[in-house]
Amino acid sequence: MAKGKSIHIGLNSVDPAHYNGWDGQLQACESDAKDMQAIAETKGFESTIMLSKEATAETVTDAIQRACGELGNGDLLFLTYSGHGGQVPDTNADETGDSTDETWVLYDRQLVDDELYALWAAFEPGVRIFVLSDSCHSGSVTRDLFDALVPQIVDKGMIDDQAPRTKELPRDVQDATYRANEELYRQIQASHEPAGDVDVKASVILISGCQDNQLSLDGDRNGLFTQTLLGVWDNGKWKGGHRKFWKAIGSKMPPTQSPNFFRTGVSDPKFRRQTPLTI
Repeated sequence: MAKGKSIHIGLNSVDPAHYNGWDGQLQACESDAKDMQAIAETKGFESTIMLSKEATAETVTDAIQRACGELGNGDLLFLTYSGHGGQVPDTNADETGDSTDETWVLYDRQLVDDELYALWAAFEPGVRIFVLSDSCHSGSVTRDLFDALVPQIVDKGMIDDQAPRTKELPRDVQDATYRANEELYRQIQASHEPAGDVDVKASVILISGCQDNQLSLDGDRNGLFTQTLLGVWDNGKWKGGHRKFWKAIGSKMPPTQSPNFFRTGVSDPKFRRQTPLTI
């Protein structure tokens, strides 16, 4: 019998001591994590949840490593993240496009994508990993244009004030945080192989809340991506593969927030065709 483990991460705030005095206040990310955990448990997953202060780089890494030690061929890890997305300069030359590494903005520091690749590489062949990331990066989006468009294309009532809340790590905070912790992030990148050199034997599917150069919206109860996903999931009535699921979510999202479908590791067509969360 295959096993299912799930890990759910939601941060409504971060530690200002690490982020140059910025507390990263959001509203819906903890609810996103709780709703994803509820779905996982109805599908038979053994779940772990980490909210705000609990979601440190160490606790998140430890949770994934524990799952790695418990899952084997045919088993499934379901990992969800809701919070700010960030970027740090790429210092090990594995990003050919924008010369930055993408990050999850955890409570005490950013978790660099090189670290996630190293974690995926530790899983046994045949493990299936499904990741949902409701986060963003500031990228090349012009903020003024984004703010002008969003109120016209997002359902009324989702955002509780005039200015939409986005899950971006502000550029000034990002730059100041990196300068203050540059040695730490350089050491992290130096201690991990470039993503292109990592041999991932598991099959990994990621559906993210937006593209690298877009912003994801926070909301009152859920983030826009999670809210849309929940609607498509329809209390478990959804049937269809992961790519079809991604397309159904994307069809209901605004043009300024386009979910991304990304696959790494060993190609597993059977996994891609399965209805998500099929243990």
